[in-house]
Amino acid sequence: MESMEIEEKQAPLIEQYVKEASTLTDDSSLSNLIVDATSHPSLFAFSEILAVPNLLQLQGTEKSAYIDLLRLFAHGTWTDYKSNAADLPQLLPAQVLKLKQLSVLTLAEANKVLPYDELLEALEVANVRELEDFLINECMYVGIVKGKLDQLRRCFEVQFAAGRDLRHGQLESMIQTVSNWLATSDNVLLMIQDKIKWAETMCEGDRNHRKEVKDRMDEVKKSLHSKGGKQHQQGGKQFRGHQDSIYCEFDGEMDYEDELSLSKRRRPPKYRP
Repeated sequence: MESMEIEEKQAPLIEQYVKEASTLTDDSSLSNLIVDATSHPSLFAFSEILAVPNLLQLQGTEKSAYIDLLRLFAHGTWTDYKSNAADLPQLLPAQVLKLKQLSVLTLAEANKVLPYDELLEALEVANVRELEDFLINECMYVGIVKGKLDQLRRCFEVQFAAGRDLRHGQLESMIQTVSNWLATSDNVLLMIQDKIKWAETMCEGDRNHRKEVKDRMDEVKKSLHSKGGKQHQQGGKQFRGHQDSIYCEFDGEMDYEDELSLSKRRRPPKYRP
């Protein structure tokens, strides 16, 4: 998202310089355009300007160093300039600032944690305070990078960095990187699909097991209910049969005399010494 915003802001500027360079023919005007473009505070991409055919006429002239300078701003760093300063035009303060900003972007391409010591050396900054001010005011505030300054660990943690112009041969490397990423993504997708199938199989097995357990419980309940009913019926029949035997013993009703006679007969004899 941030990268797209930077590209959208730069697009009108790039179009303006490309159109202007296409209309210029004399070397002085073309070299002045290069100085102006590399000094602009909102322009960080130069490959489209570098591709304008009119600029190639500077090669082999006394202004040829300016086309080399434009190439440096497209792909190089402050360290590269210092190594070749004798063969390049002297930079304006705005160009020095721009090239150091671009140097931070180059370092952020390779690592997302940039030690202060590495930044101090690459940017030729005097101290940590000056370095942190540069990162905050000239990089993060401008929007070309986002990150966190870690004073305890003495490093800059990069969360986002704008991309620079592609160098020769870098496109093939990027294509290979993307191809490797796609292959890795395909493998991860296959692994996820296998996990999903395994989970579905386990869920289906769990559902079958639950159904089997429920069916067994239902069978046990039916069996217990059936046995309990039969025992109840048999118990009722035995109780009624016992009652019938009692009533059969006394066929009809007994009057008072019969009960008295029966009581006397059952009374045990008294003991006489």
